[in-house]
Amino acid sequence: MKETKTCSDNQTQGGESISPQKTVILGIGNILLSDEGIGVHVAYELMKMEMPPGVSVVEGGTDGFRLVNVITEADRLIVVDAVRGGAEPGSIYRFDANDIKSVPSGFMTSVHQIGILEVINLSGLIGKTPKTTVIGIEPKSLQMGLELSPEIKSKVPRIIELVFEELKQP
Repeated sequence: MKETKTCSDNQTQGGESISPQKTVILGIGNILLSDEGIGVHVAYELMKMEMPPGVSVVEGGTDGFRLVNVITEADRLIVVDAVRGGAEPGSIYRFDANDIKSVPSGFMTSVHQIGILEVINLSGLIGKTPKTTVIGIEPKSLQMGLELSPEIKSKVPRIIELVFEELKQP
């Protein structure tokens, strides 16, 4: 798991130090299975960019339960991952983790061994669960390979735009 942290300057209000809300952008996936690695590819791109204070980018790979500490330390979590929802490859999904009960049967939020939603639910049992948004993309290929399919690679800029839009949300 690689992580880059940006500026986390504390602000002062009336002489009192106030820490900004800690937001984690978590890119997950298996880069060995082409489009399954979309979250990691997006995380690498985000690591090249300047993030607002209090925002960090974590490349979580397929770390599963090892991400619990990252999750419980966040106030806000934005997850980027491959999501199989049955739509056309390249379709982008956005949902709050609390809304997952309303997701149709068969909708998989991860194709890894242990899904990120299970890890987020576990974090609530042993610590706290941050406000969580998932930005997912329907994969085209899950074949062995380090490269994203052209259809999915072309969606990376839009996914990054969506991440920055989420950062503006309270």
